[in-house]
Amino acid sequence: MSERIIIFDTTLRDGEQSPGASLNVFEKVEIARQLEKLNVDVIEAGFPVSSPMQFEAVKRVAGEVAVTIAGLARAAEKDIKVAYDALQGTGDFRIHTFVGTSDIHLTGKFGASRYGKTLKEKRATILKMACDAVAYAKTFTDDVEFSPEDAGRTDISYLLEVVEAVIEAGATTVNIPDTTGYTLPSEFGAKIAQLKERVPNIDKAVISVHCHNDLGLAVANSLSAIENGARQIECTINGIGERAGNASLEEVVMAIKVRRDIWDFYTGIRTEEIYNTSKMVSGFTGMIVQPNKAIVGENAFAHEAGIHQDGVLKLKQTYEIMTPESVGVPRTKIVLGRHSGRHGLLARLKELGYGDLSKEELDRIYEEFVQLADKKKEVFDDDLRVLMGDTILGQDDFYKLDYLHVNLGTNTIPTATVRIKINDKIVQESATGDGPVDACFNAIDRALQTKAHIESYQVRSITIGRKAQGEVLVRIRKGDHSFVGKGVSTDIIEASTVAYLQALKMQKLHADENERYKMVKTP
Repeated sequence: MSERIIIFDTTLRDGEQSPGASLNVFEKVEIARQLEKLNVDVIEAGFPVSSPMQFEAVKRVAGEVAVTIAGLARAAEKDIKVAYDALQGTGDFRIHTFVGTSDIHLTGKFGASRYGKTLKEKRATILKMACDAVAYAKTFTDDVEFSPEDAGRTDISYLLEVVEAVIEAGATTVNIPDTTGYTLPSEFGAKIAQLKERVPNIDKAVISVHCHNDLGLAVANSLSAIENGARQIECTINGIGERAGNASLEEVVMAIKVRRDIWDFYTGIRTEEIYNTSKMVSGFTGMIVQPNKAIVGENAFAHEAGIHQDGVLKLKQTYEIMTPESVGVPRTKIVLGRHSGRHGLLARLKELGYGDLSKEELDRIYEEFVQLADKKKEVFDDDLRVLMGDTILGQDDFYKLDYLHVNLGTNTIPTATVRIKINDKIVQESATGDGPVDACFNAIDRALQTKAHIESYQVRSITIGRKAQGEVLVRIRKGDHSFVGKGVSTDIIEASTVAYLQALKMQKLHADENERYKMVKTP
């Protein structure tokens, strides 16, 4: 009989840990609704104890969708209790607790003598912490997951001991993370096989895997794991996450679906929703999907070579192992124009995965839509996704560009004047620069009395045609943190200015949240 593979999506937790990919509460809820439509089995909504905003996001997501919601917690009573507080009173939920188990973690993070003076003593301490954490989480829910962090580099004998003990303590899912993306598929698969063979009570828990992509092997390791007995895969949309990212949900799911000829596995994923989900996550995080990305990249179903084109025209299966329609790639992206009404707009937004809008939100997005349609005549799906990001998700007028004027020419020093609305306050400044964009950034710095270190500046066209909208991504750095701003306009200078303001806004919100976290006791 076919066996179902559980899809555990951690886009909202590990995916959000991608540099500069922070999501606000509203964005997390919208993505969670789309993940529900995608039909994932579990959504890891965040790490509640880490900040009041994370707590609120997990609580909101848990209250909005009818999917099992997981909250992450270290092997500490405070973390677990806060996770429960964020999840309680909702539908099905899971507490996911973890502690490092590799010798590298034990001698590094747990190097202090209070954890033991010898490696043997430290292992005994960590084993007890793991079991105590699972037992405590079990007092709040029957659905408890445990992860021995850095399992990929953990001594196999000790790993087997930990897994057996936490299952005995009440863990119903045991997740084996390749935290650093270190292992090879044959090696990782063998580790899962040993768990199946040598842990006496392994039949009482689901074996899960969480693979990182540091060597580009996250998907391969995940597939090797299910071949050897794992039945849950932890993954993210577009493969985003820490460093090089996580196993890509769309790649894992489609590999299982396409190769049913050799694997008797299946998932509950509605694959037709993959493309919409990918686009939504990319738009909200500001992380561009590379054109040659498997399944969801712009070139995934493109054929340029003459031999390939000829073959596909005669029989699609010649060079395509799946159809664009099977993952939700639309045949055409032209959907609406200046004469379209609110009902047509709302219907298309719902098709693209966005939740119900209030009358005020619809009025706001429609006003922006009409203005864009007057400029472009033809409005594409990507234009609508951008409007949702700029109009609905902006939500407030914090650092709003009120006026922009730029002077430039071949024999003229570029000069920019900006007027910025900050809530009810207006500030205005002018500055020169090496070019029009630099002049705008300098004027903003003078107006806001700040100076940001710009890490990267990217420009791309997000729709087709001469009047296509240009998207600008600006990444700035403050200490150990990066912040990404996105601006979209048919005027690339305006888009650059908006992107820089948004990055500065994210930086300020982060600083404000840290201040609140110092003053507010975590619930």
